[in-house]
Amino acid sequence: MIAIPIVNTSPYPLPQYATTGSAGMDLYADIAEAVVLRPLQRRLFPTGIRLSLPEGYEAQVRPRSGLALKKGLTVLNAPGTIDSDYRGEVGVVLINLSEQDVEIQPGERIAQMVVARYEQVTWQPTENLDSTQRGEGGYGHTGKK
Repeated sequence: MIAIPIVNTSPYPLPQYATTGSAGMDLYADIAEAVVLRPLQRRLFPTGIRLSLPEGYEAQVRPRSGLALKKGLTVLNAPGTIDSDYRGEVGVVLINLSEQDVEIQPGERIAQMVVARYEQVTWQPTENLDSTQRGEGGYGHTGKK
């Protein structure tokens, strides 16, 4: 486990794991009053938190499965990436994919955040790639089973 500096200007709890096996931590809507999202409307919701992620780590903002199933809400740019050198407020772009208005309450859990390691790469230009059994087989190449 690593310790990550965090600033929380909201009145809501810090992101935390709901269970010992959780990968994601809930993010809360830091809004003063309820907001209605109409069908297909999108909006950036503030969370009131800022992070100082170590180099080699990112935070991914992902949808909450319950909001997706019950209300048709999802994170539009899922997963949204928070880079290790970003120091601004974490925001969540929600979109309403349902056919009905959805109301977001102040302090409502609107997304989850997963902190993950990543590697940066350097490209090695070449004329040919190694062969594999799959080769160039793309979308749907294995058929139905």
